[in-house]
Order: sequence, then C-alpha cells, then structure tokens
Amino acid sequence: MAALNPFRSARAPWYEVLGWAMFDFANSSYTTVVITAVYSSFFIQYIVPADWQMRDSLWALGMMVSTALALLLAPLAGAICDYSGRKKRYLLYATVMCAVGTMLMGLAAPGQVWLALSMLVVSNTAFMLSETLCASFLTDVADEDSMGRISGIGWGIGYFGGLASVILATMVMVRANADTETAAYLLQNRMAMVATGVFFLVSALPTFLLVKSRTPARPGWEHATLPRLMAAGWSEVSQAADTARKNPALFQFLFAFMVYMAGLDAVIKFVGIYAREEVHLESAEFGKLFLVLQVSAAAGAVGFGLLESRIGPRSTVLASLCLWITGTLGIYFLAQIASVLGIEPKSVFFYLALIAGAAIGSTQSSSRTVVGLLAPADQTAQMFGFWSMFSRLGSILGASFGFVSDVVGRRSALLLVLGFFIAGALLLLRIPIDAAVRQRRDETSDRAPAT
Repeated sequence: MAALNPFRSARAPWYEVLGWAMFDFANSSYTTVVITAVYSSFFIQYIVPADWQMRDSLWALGMMVSTALALLLAPLAGAICDYSGRKKRYLLYATVMCAVGTMLMGLAAPGQVWLALSMLVVSNTAFMLSETLCASFLTDVADEDSMGRISGIGWGIGYFGGLASVILATMVMVRANADTETAAYLLQNRMAMVATGVFFLVSALPTFLLVKSRTPARPGWEHATLPRLMAAGWSEVSQAADTARKNPALFQFLFAFMVYMAGLDAVIKFVGIYAREEVHLESAEFGKLFLVLQVSAAAGAVGFGLLESRIGPRSTVLASLCLWITGTLGIYFLAQIASVLGIEPKSVFFYLALIAGAAIGSTQSSSRTVVGLLAPADQTAQMFGFWSMFSRLGSILGASFGFVSDVVGRRSALLLVLGFFIAGALLLLRIPIDAAVRQRRDETSDRAPAT
C-alpha cells in the first residue's frame, strides 16, 4: 500500500507531505475569492462611489503596489529565513497577516475606499510572501525523486481549495439578490471576506501542526535579532548578481520562467474579459468555464507532476508550454476551427479551456519543482524568493496585453501571448537543467556527513 500512496517521500512521512499540500488548498481561497471571483467586482461596483471615474484604476493600483512590495520583499524574506532557520514562524506571520487583512476588508463599507484598498495591499502582499515561504518547504518534505509528484499534487489540491472557498462565498454567504435586497447583499459580500479569512486560517492549520522545518539556522545565527537578520538579508539580496553567477542554470531558468509567466498571467487576468466580450459567454456559461478551468488545472498539475519523474523537469515544463501554444493558436483561429468542425465557437472554446486549464496547473507546478531541484541546500528560501520575484516581473510584463489589445484588438493581441510562450520555450531549450540537477545532487551527496 505504501507504494500506492501519492504522498510518499523519502524525506518526510506521508502525513507531513499532506500537511504541506494543505497550504496550497488554504491559500487558493484568497486568490479565487478576493482577486478573481468575488471581491474584485464588489470593490469596483459597491465600495468605490458610483461618481468616481477611476474605479478600475484603483483596483489596478492595489494590485500594482502589493506586487511591487512582494517583488522587493520576497528575496529578503527568503534570505532571513535561510539565516535564522525560522521558515515556519515567518510563514505563520504571513498567513495571519493575509487572513486578518482579508477579514478587515469585510469591515469596509461602501465609500470606505482607502480602508478597503489598504487592506487589499496588506493581504495581497502577505499572500504572495506566504506562497513563497510555503514553496521553500518543498525541499524539506520531498526528495529529488518525489519532488515533481508532490509539487503537482499540492498545486492540484490547491484548485479544489479555490473551488471550495468560492462555493462557500457565493452559495453559502452571498445569497441575497443584488437588485432587490441591496442592504443584505452588501452585508453578505462583506461577511464573505471574513469567512474567507477564517477559511484560510483553518485550512492552513495542518501545515503548522504537521510540517517540520528541516533547514537549520546558519552557525552563529541561531539567536540573531530581527534587525541583524534584516541587515544580513539585505546584504544577500544586494549580492544577487554574484548569486546568479554561482547558480547560472537556475537564474537562466528564472529568466525563461519570467517570459512564459508573462503569457500565463495575461491569460489568467484577461480570460474572463475575452470570454465575455469576444466569445460572448453568458453568466451561466462563464460559471461553467470557471469550473472547467479549476478541474482541468488540478488534473494538469497532478498529471504532469507524475510525468516529471519519467521525462525530467525541463521536458515537463516544455510539454506544458506546448499545451499553451496549442491552446493560444486554437483561440486565435477559433472561428475557423468552429467552421471546419461545424459546431458553435463557444463549444470549441470550452474544449480549448480544458487544454489551457491543464497547462495552468502544470506550468506553475513544474516550474516550482525546477527551482526546488536547482536551489542550493542552504539557500532554498532565498531561491524561492527569487522565484517569486521573477514571477511578479512576469505578471508586470503580461499586463502589456491590455495595452496592446486596446491598440490592435484582443484577437490580434493573442499573438503577443503566443510570443511569450514560444520565447519562453526557446529560452528553456538552451538551459542544461537536467545536467544542473545532477550536479546539484552530486554536490549535496559530497557534503552529506558520513554515517
């Protein structure tokens, strides 16, 4: 039976691996409910006064400020964790900050824009840092042979956490009619934020109860104060160029990751707009699309995680990028494909959503695995901090889709997304990831104490 346990690992017991994966389940509630499905539209429609002109811009401002903060703080937080050996403590701080910030968003009534916006910045920054710190535990719970599988399972479980939280928010909490029961609708949306914060905290408990931090403090830093740790962290971050020279394959990969993440982020941020405005999906159809994307993304993350142990990390990421290229081309030629097959474009779009959904989960999970395999054993948190930083840079680059689509149209702007995926794949082909993984494994074995 042990061989059939998907959570088995040579580095940690199965229940500890499950506890780590539960954090993906927990933190998906934030992105799904706050960023995607519920609070973003509630903020624009009800928190911001109707006579304010810069409604979308205020939401974009919150996203930009929190992304910039996370971009700057992630490598610093990672370096502090590596020096202190207190990854679990700092993960707890980030989790509580995100959950409490989410709950406090529920206190913001219509018109209290700056309270809502400030709590959005706090919670989203903390969320992104918690994601980084959780990822750094991958090397604590998984060995090289199981890392791809365990990362994929964790990412797949995360999509079900997002699905569970959005059901809680939209079907259990928000039940009033927006047009006829406005006061109740407003209160229920605000309480949905409180429920989401509680959901995050409760679902993350297995992580803090079961997962052990196996990365010790550096010698002499066991009782270092926070100011001393921050100084050391800034010193490490300021030497990023030297760190990159010492880890060429990892930083070459991070650059390629940034490029194809720009394409992925553009799809995530604009798929709803494209589906409604270009494919003309109705509300019920859009709900069906959301479900298709969540389930296929979970399946893709798990499936490619299992595949990684057979074909290697680079080939796994490349395979997921091939899915992206296929799906993007399919959407670009949507009308032509529908005409040839003799079916509605909406039907073709749903089939393509299956491909895109599988690619969403697999690309991010496989990329996380590559970082875990290439990170030096004494710098795992810092390297995942850089992973987060390059991910956020990719998000900023992907936002260019909006400006390009305003100039040339959404369909033509898909060629930009296609270019990101092709460029990322070409960059990836030039990186000797598998050889670097073998070298890292040999270095770790050489440093292991004799028994």
